[in-house]
Amino acid sequence: MFDLSWSHILIVLIVALVVIGPKDLPRFMRMAGRWVGRARAMADQFRRSFDEMSRQAELDELRAELNALKTERPLAGTMQSLHQPIIPEDMMSGPKPELHAPAAEPEAALPPPPELGPEPGLGPHPDPGRPAS
Repeated sequence: MFDLSWSHILIVLIVALVVIGPKDLPRFMRMAGRWVGRARAMADQFRRSFDEMSRQAELDELRAELNALKTERPLAGTMQSLHQPIIPEDMMSGPKPELHAPAAEPEAALPPPPELGPEPGLGPHPDPGRPAS
């Protein structure tokens, strides 16, 4: 901001010492320090209020975007697709008896199991607890 080197600062201090005098110089430095402190406080307050305004503007933008999302309902298409059948209509052109017929008894639909006889080469196994007939 200000381009002051040490030589410039030294010149300003010497001029202030000559113009103000050694007796009033400490009081002047205190007063200058207060002015600098007030200026820094005002700059800090300005920066904080500017940051707060930008933060508030960002929050307002996010709220507007959220309200737009709520009103537009971007998931409405997904909700409608959930209610559509999985099998397309062209594949379901005619009634399919296996899909629309009531379920038959499972035993009647199955053929009877084959008769199991003794294995070849093995005779009938007598039951040891039963008398021979």
